[in-house]
Amino acid sequence: MSKLIVISGSSGVGKGTVIKSFLEKHPEFKLSVSCTTRAPREGEIDGINYFFLTKDEFETCIDNNEFIEWAEFSGNYYGTKKEFIAKSVQNGDNMILEIDTKGALNVKKLIPESELIFIAPPSLEELESRLRGRHTETEEAIQKRLASIKLEIDNSKYFNHIIINDTIEHAVSELEKIILHN
Repeated sequence: MSKLIVISGSSGVGKGTVIKSFLEKHPEFKLSVSCTTRAPREGEIDGINYFFLTKDEFETCIDNNEFIEWAEFSGNYYGTKKEFIAKSVQNGDNMILEIDTKGALNVKKLIPESELIFIAPPSLEELESRLRGRHTETEEAIQKRLASIKLEIDNSKYFNHIIINDTIEHAVSELEKIILHN
């Protein structure tokens, strides 16, 4: 039976790096492809990195209840189509969704057998340091992210598992224990 693993974590916590490292070691798992209305970044390919939709297309999908979860960030929509997940499960694919905590809790409601895993920072101070170390955002944007991080950490109490990302190697090892032995 295929597995549906939902991984969430705050911005800057390193969840993308943890997932990438896990997938390199375990190619039998696939990362779900989400839809977005943001413009493709250099090197991103439609259908591989994201399904790029216009705002009108995305809103039509919302109206037609086509998403298992969706959210709006910084003026762009992001979401996972129900049909994509259903086809993947039918094909026997082990899927990993990388989404926010609100979306993860919605997936759990619709697919109770999904495993929710929260990647947490060693501390809020460490996470703030990581965000600032990127030098990619304004102070206002950092403060906004820090406020949403507190909500995400609060939502993590509803998750099946919490992994502290103190080092990538440790976090990947913990992820393997959870995913491969459940």
